[in-house]
Amino acid sequence: MASHRQSQYINQVTVANPKWVSAVKGNKDDVKDSKWIGDLFRLGLVPGSFIPEKRVRILREYTRYRYKLVSCKSSEKNRFQNAFTVCNVALDSVVSDMFGKSASSITDYLVNGDSFDPEFCVSLLRRSLKKKADAVIQSIEGFRMTEEQKARIRFVKEHYIFVDNLIVKLDQTIASLAAPFESTVSLLCTIPGVDRSTAVTIISEIGTDMAQFSSSKRLCSWAGLTPSNNQSAGKKKSVRISRAGVYLKPALVQAAHAAVKCKDPAYYRIKYERIEKRRGKKRAIIAIARMILTAVFHMLSTGEVFNPSDLLHVDLPQELRDKQQTKAVRQAIKLLLSQGILLPENIALPA
Repeated sequence: MASHRQSQYINQVTVANPKWVSAVKGNKDDVKDSKWIGDLFRLGLVPGSFIPEKRVRILREYTRYRYKLVSCKSSEKNRFQNAFTVCNVALDSVVSDMFGKSASSITDYLVNGDSFDPEFCVSLLRRSLKKKADAVIQSIEGFRMTEEQKARIRFVKEHYIFVDNLIVKLDQTIASLAAPFESTVSLLCTIPGVDRSTAVTIISEIGTDMAQFSSSKRLCSWAGLTPSNNQSAGKKKSVRISRAGVYLKPALVQAAHAAVKCKDPAYYRIKYERIEKRRGKKRAIIAIARMILTAVFHMLSTGEVFNPSDLLHVDLPQELRDKQQTKAVRQAIKLLLSQGILLPENIALPA
């Protein structure tokens, strides 16, 4: 019997977070730690980590790699802009994008040319930027750029173009990997602020089977969007969100910023404005991101398209729902009594 139990635990492998199986501080070594983990696992006290299916894991590897490349692209863009700032070129204060057509023509002229001709520089401007010709010339005049600085700018731009082309190729591969989840992607795109790229990122992080998460609250906690609960002696301490969801949280925050700008429907915009007055802009955005993830949980669980609804109407315990219903009935009866529609002797208020 004992050998059967041992073989049963040997065949069952659980990948757990070390945070939940750590031994007591100050009394720890490898032998005691392994014994403690074994005791917890035997008693069923080791919660397993979320591991999605293989297709989702492969898609996750590509989306996370794309996130790194996008970050690298932004770093190279800032590095390119800073290289001109060091050379006393304030072109970034005039143009909105240093890699636009007009700005690229001017920067190539400054890097590859030996002299500066204001009239030729003005001829490189296009469309609306022609109206800012004087400001463009003032931002360039007096610049000094050595050959070594020009070479570094060429290296930075070459790397930027390489990363940009690599992202385009990577998007094609991600599109082919996300083809089996096309119906789910289309479903998530009905949420305001969620585009195709964000929908693919969400699927790659949490998968399509919401049975892994027993409730939307647990999913939000896993994604690092739930405020911490730290209260002692009647004093409420830090309520910062956790550092979990390194890749999922930025995608949801980006979707939240887009959702609060939507006017049709204006559900998230109204919610954001109400919370922002009380809690500030940053907390309001995190709250909207959590609302979006809650909507994702219920949409993937039921297969329904996005339908604006508060959480208390969807995911509320039956006891609280009955309590709110009783409170609403009492308020309605009091209103009818105050208006003289109902007589007091004929009505009994619910307990």
